[in-house]
Amino acid sequence: MQPIRIGILGTGTVGGGTVKLLQANAAEITRRLGCSVLVSRAASRNLERAQRICGTDVHLSTDVMDVVNAEDVDIVVELIGGTTIAKEAVIQAIKNGKHVVTANKKLLAEYGNEIFALAAEHNVMLMFEAAVAGGIPIIKALREGLAANRIQSIAGIINGTSNFILSEMRAHGSAFQSVLKQAQELGYAEADPTFDIEGHDAAHKLSIMSALAFGTPINYTHCYLEGISKLESQDIRYAEELGYRIKLLGITRRCEKGIELRVHPTLIPETRLLANVEGVMNAVLVQADMVGQTMYYGPGAGAAPTASAWWLTSWMWRD
Repeated sequence: MQPIRIGILGTGTVGGGTVKLLQANAAEITRRLGCSVLVSRAASRNLERAQRICGTDVHLSTDVMDVVNAEDVDIVVELIGGTTIAKEAVIQAIKNGKHVVTANKKLLAEYGNEIFALAAEHNVMLMFEAAVAGGIPIIKALREGLAANRIQSIAGIINGTSNFILSEMRAHGSAFQSVLKQAQELGYAEADPTFDIEGHDAAHKLSIMSALAFGTPINYTHCYLEGISKLESQDIRYAEELGYRIKLLGITRRCEKGIELRVHPTLIPETRLLANVEGVMNAVLVQADMVGQTMYYGPGAGAAPTASAWWLTSWMWRD
């Protein structure tokens, strides 16, 4: 059987992790799929780094369109991020009749309605497990595992940076700025952490899950946003004294006026499972009418967990 030929856009942390996963687990992947998966092309701004990661058998280019337009690519894996070049590449890949896998929650939250419609028009798959909650298979759970249920609400810790900061503030009584600096030194937070600490990243992920759960268009612009930058150590301490912990939650639910969509710091009783999700871990709690509550827990970011989510996505083509 012909191998599945992959074109990777971006060979940074996640792109590099994807290539390493395909190399390390090649035999197991072939066993499960019934055919091999190989990276035929990759685009990267740093060709030297890309060659170290991909080896000499992969055709490399600095132009993403060389990958998107290549005949020896069946699936385009977009790991660039942002909404400029990434959007152009994804749209062109779909128009070329190629399946697309993306980890780009910002792209989907802001332009997903347009892109999903285009994918349906061209009869190709647009898969995005890696865009939400890293290695947690929450997208597959919402689309398939809970398909017989009417979902009532979703509440999730879906930004590891913010959760790490809140966990450290609680554990050590540290000030917000002190823990933020620590998170940056450890590589959990960007030099400009606004996207994470003000809730935008969580809102992107939440809007995608909400659309899947409730069958609505993606409505990122209607999400209420409040981050954690105004929290102080005494806020954490007072919550503890009252038997609560503060977590940045993304919450979406059915209500009388429609679908509620909000991200903000939330008081959670310390005995609840969500209250005990610490560090950079993620967790998503789903309330459904038949099964009741189910919770999904695991690493929400990083090379290996996100690459694992990409592998789950690729396997779905042969399920």
